[in-house]
Amino acid sequence: MREIQHRRRGLKSAGALAALVALAAGCSMETPSNPGKGIDVGFLPSTRDMTDRSGQLIDLWNGAWIAAVGVAALVWALVLWSVIAYRKRKNDNELPIQLRYHVPLEIMYTVVPIIMVGFLFVFSTRATAEMNDMNAEPDLEVEVYGKQWSWDFNYTSDDVYYSGDRISFIGDEVGAQETLPTLYLPVDETVEFTIKSRDVIHSFWIPAFLYKIDMMPGQVNTFQVTPQEEGVYSGKCAELCGEYHAEMVFNVAVVDRDTYDAEMEKLREAGNIGTRGDEYNRQYQVRESSNGID
Repeated sequence: MREIQHRRRGLKSAGALAALVALAAGCSMETPSNPGKGIDVGFLPSTRDMTDRSGQLIDLWNGAWIAAVGVAALVWALVLWSVIAYRKRKNDNELPIQLRYHVPLEIMYTVVPIIMVGFLFVFSTRATAEMNDMNAEPDLEVEVYGKQWSWDFNYTSDDVYYSGDRISFIGDEVGAQETLPTLYLPVDETVEFTIKSRDVIHSFWIPAFLYKIDMMPGQVNTFQVTPQEEGVYSGKCAELCGEYHAEMVFNVAVVDRDTYDAEMEKLREAGNIGTRGDEYNRQYQVRESSNGID
């Protein structure tokens, strides 16, 4: 009888702990936050309305964390219950019942993780498919080349280009914001990006957009996005690409249409008409062998 009472007390304590964790998590989800600083956006450097697709990515991120916290709370509740209910007591010198297997429990340990992974797979696949959807008619097209160690932006819809040079940082100096290459995008207009590399593997990443895409030599990648909040955001290469990889950063300026058109006109006046295409890519030597090409 005493054993049963101990187990009930342990179960109540573990249940109270799990309820407290769930209550705390539920309360914190209602707390408003500044962009990129609160739990409502998963502490990500973005907002739900940053782009037409950032909201669904935040929901996926938060959903995964909520599920992880729930699983952790359940596991800790079971662990604490086991520690309290089955602890060794004073004058208890008997060896507990030893079991070699417990089929129902082992089935549960197998089925439950499969179900959890299945749910995560479904929601992740759905979000990825929506993020990579290319069915929208773009308002403008931009071609981006990554190169050691800067960026080329071809505004193909406007027939102008920007070619960046390496920005050399000194010590801890990040460099003045206005000296960095700047990619201009009009707000509330769908942009289709064509992503390429001129030399080695790079990665085009705008953290505020919650999207990153690889830049592979000889391979063309594309994606679409509609920026919905004006501002200047950071962009960077997210793939180690050589000695000065850390200096391969740029700005993304989301502006109104008039400002965007004015920036395109500046490029025309500077003589940057047309595009800088694959002819500026690094050329690799190809050796021919008796069995083919090395």
